[in-house]
Amino acid sequence: MKTRFVLINTSHAGNVGATARAMKVMGFGDLVLVAPRWANVLNREETIQRASGALDVLRNARIVATLDEALDGMTHLCATAMTPRDFGPPTCAPRAHFAQLLSNRELTSPVFKGQKADLPSKPECVAFLFGSERFGMQNEDVYRCHVALSIPTDPAFGSLNLAAAVQLIAYDWREALGGFAVQPATAEPQLADAAAVAGMLAHWEEALAHIGFLDPASPKKLMPRLNQLFNRAQLSPEEIHILRGVAKAMLQKTGLATAKIGTPAQSADDK
Repeated sequence: MKTRFVLINTSHAGNVGATARAMKVMGFGDLVLVAPRWANVLNREETIQRASGALDVLRNARIVATLDEALDGMTHLCATAMTPRDFGPPTCAPRAHFAQLLSNRELTSPVFKGQKADLPSKPECVAFLFGSERFGMQNEDVYRCHVALSIPTDPAFGSLNLAAAVQLIAYDWREALGGFAVQPATAEPQLADAAAVAGMLAHWEEALAHIGFLDPASPKKLMPRLNQLFNRAQLSPEEIHILRGVAKAMLQKTGLATAKIGTPAQSADDK
């Protein structure tokens, strides 16, 4: 499904760059600017800096004079408007609308207050329209859209930066389309085998007995319980080494203490 992001009368170059970045991380690349403040906005230093590497989106972006040009080929139009209007398309939260749009269900949610959106059957091309930073979208631009998306925010403070709004819409739309798998930041842990766990437990049993925590004559269920505890922990070989190091340190400390207790004090005549 073709997706296009349309920025109308954008006044801050940084927002264009940040929008390109927001789009790229969600896998979108079709950006159209309608009559931006700066004719060279795509090449301005602030734009490039805020794009943070999404330069391909900027290179492929287009600047057009009218909204009609920007919407050429688009079949489903989504306005983004926080200001309530007494006339125009129904207002809906992005996630709810995307779910209904992609499943072709009739829009009967209470948020529409009895209105029905004029939805095409499985639209092939979707455009998201964003107004200027100062004034938002003009009424006539909102009226031509199928829906007005309203990002749920704190009712007392709904002011969103333009690029932040693009990021939220892009994320919800990507999730609706299927999303991306989470890439693990670390390798899958390797688990210690049963022999390593058994060897570590034998080491601990020796150390616990030396420090007096375990009575070898009456061990009861201490070691089986520790065995179950370490099984639940799913120890790695590195963690086995750490635990054996702890046991070794306990034995060393106990040995030093025993040596000190067992050695008679040196008398003055022995010096």
